Amino acid sequence: MYDYLIYNQLKKYSKSGRAFHMPGHKNSGEFAKLFPVAGLDVTELSWSDNLSCPQGVIEGAQSDIAKILGAHRSYILTNGSTCGVMTMLYAAFKRGSKVIVPRNSHQSVWNACRIFGLEPVIVQGEVSEGIILPPDPEEVAQLIADDVTISAMIVTSPDYYGNIAPLERYAQILKAKNRLLLVDGAHGGHLAFEPQRTGYAGVYADAWVDGAHKTLFTLTQGAILNVNNPDLSDDIEEGLGIFRTTSPSYPVMASVEYGVKALANSPQILQRAKSAAAKLKQTPGLTFYPSGDWTKALLDCLPLDKSAVAVAQKLEKKNIYCEFADERYILFYLSPATCDKDIKKLTGAVKWALGDKKLPACKPRVFARPQPRTYSYGYALNHAAEWVPLDEAVGRMCAANAGLTPPCIPVCAAGEIVTKSAVSALKSGTAFGLKDGKIKVIK
Repeated sequence: MYDYLIYNQLKKYSKSGRAFHMPGHKNSGEFAKLFPVAGLDVTELSWSDNLSCPQGVIEGAQSDIAKILGAHRSYILTNGSTCGVMTMLYAAFKRGSKVIVPRNSHQSVWNACRIFGLEPVIVQGEVSEGIILPPDPEEVAQLIADDVTISAMIVTSPDYYGNIAPLERYAQILKAKNRLLLVDGAHGGHLAFEPQRTGYAGVYADAWVDGAHKTLFTLTQGAILNVNNPDLSDDIEEGLGIFRTTSPSYPVMASVEYGVKALANSPQILQRAKSAAAKLKQTPGLTFYPSGDWTKALLDCLPLDKSAVAVAQKLEKKNIYCEFADERYILFYLSPATCDKDIKKLTGAVKWALGDKKLPACKPRVFARPQPRTYSYGYALNHAAEWVPLDEAVGRMCAANAGLTPPCIPVCAAGEIVTKSAVSALKSGTAFGLKDGKIKVIK
């Protein structure tokens, strides 16, 4: 059994006076009554250790986490997976000028490329059942064979739809050419506790992020950056010094440690939740996308000819709030905390909502495969640009990412040519990167 080192230390000293150090609430008055966690909210003191240079309970917690997750080193993050993604791409930037970026990458990946001047070599997998799949490994192999300036590939696995990328094949291809495999595993921290760690990024990646708060018993913004490749350690720690907050939340840190150790100490929790999730996906009359990740329950509304957005809005009347709805699919984001009671409530509410005969029909969004890039991502971002109506943008170069939300996948990335199919795609759902129906293009 693993002890909860950070939490126990915070609890031990939670009654001590704090009139002469941060934080400003001092665990006093009405604030302390309204926010019970205030008693655990401290700053770097002689007894509380320091995330920037841990030597006490934080160091012990990170060491235990690495052992549990099978990492060479693990680093607690309190400002989300974004911090880990930025840090990994900082390490890639030190090794080359380009990185392979699948189109369904998180906005933090695109932002990191912009900050570091990295050129994203964009790859897009096939579209199946309205969802973009992970890129073909052989396309990745061809890219790195043709371009020695590519230092790494960063891939999201699992993605928002529960697709798990072919990480083993990616790793074989990249490591044979001495390139890095970096994984944004923000949605897959729970996979570390699957039998044989099936689908878990840490089995194959040089470095990866676990978004603990997404699928573990962890407070929001709690995450972990893990490293398997010791050669990356210095650059990773240098990057963390740049991107990790200097005022980390101790309750968040404690919850990250708890989230990992709770499942290590009580694996039956995971099995109960998986059993509950299976009952949902076996509900007669309902069809779910064949996700590779049990926590992503994607109700397919196309066979029902019901608008997923309309169904989701109907469910809110029963206090059922989904993660997102994209017209065809409703994502119910489960976790080890899910129980039979939750599934029973959800199943009943879904059947009730679908009984409304006035719900509009399903109109699935469209995904387009853009034309090849003619100019670099950085060139397009920094060149003089203007906003034009979507229909007038066909044939023009996109000056900023624009796409569909959820889940924020670019239809056009900066430097790509806007096509008729791209315009149709942007009109098929809620778009980001547009302003008053206009898109930003190079002058």
